[in-house]
Amino acid sequence: MRIDLHTHSRASDGTQSPEELVRAAVTVGLDVLAITDHDTSAGWAEAERTARELGLELVRGMEISTKHHGRGVHLLAYLPDPTYPPLLTELARVLDGRRSRVPVMLDRLRGMDIEITDEDVRRASGGTAATGRPHVADALVALGRVTDRSEAFDRYLGAGRPAHVDRYAAPLVDTIRLVREAGGVSVIAHPWGRSGRHWPGAAELAALKDEGLSGVEVDHQDHDTDSRRLLRSIARDLDLVVTGSSDHHGTGKIDHDLGVNTTSAADYERLLELAAAASARSGRQTPQVVRP
Repeated sequence: MRIDLHTHSRASDGTQSPEELVRAAVTVGLDVLAITDHDTSAGWAEAERTARELGLELVRGMEISTKHHGRGVHLLAYLPDPTYPPLLTELARVLDGRRSRVPVMLDRLRGMDIEITDEDVRRASGGTAATGRPHVADALVALGRVTDRSEAFDRYLGAGRPAHVDRYAAPLVDTIRLVREAGGVSVIAHPWGRSGRHWPGAAELAALKDEGLSGVEVDHQDHDTDSRRLLRSIARDLDLVVTGSSDHHGTGKIDHDLGVNTTSAADYERLLELAAAASARSGRQTPQVVRP
């Protein structure tokens, strides 16, 4: 059974529509796909329709931008009620932070004699609710200023680069609580990829588990072999679910092909058991897994 629990569509910063994403998952032989666009459930309905048509098992989720002790942390939320008002309010704040920094980034780029407009970014984003840096990067590619997103981030948009602008991210512990109250479960995405190896460590992950964290994404392209081994050991010691995934963005990320990393059937079933328990405790109408 091939299970990929972290992918993105054009509803955020992927380059495929939700339908195209699901069709691509079937083409490469995935049995289970999770759609986890940044800070939004906008792609769920289209993905569900296509999954039912093609007989693919679909898990609806999202990847929420958070901060913890001053560091950015991405939190994968699976099967929460997307209508839960406190969660909706926090997601709206995060999305507004994404959108509001775009004009500032464009001003900085124009200050470097790069002629880029709001319309350039709108064309690149395709009307997504989660407009942000990747779409500015895509606009730079379309203008011929860089060859791909990676170069755009390395030269202009990444942290410490001349057009980088910070933005609001939700507090991690509060967001874990909101996901739980919405009847979902949460998994930290690629924890040792961006923040640096060994953070968060065992003590921090234990504290987050006490707050309701369900799992850790261990098998990810941003983690080398040694990091995966150590992180897996910590997760097992803490009885956290271990996941693996592609973090697929279509052509928006190289070396993140669908199914390049996968989650074991046993860990997937445990995640669903935790989600069912969270849903029951919350008393909310939560989305169910779309099954063939």
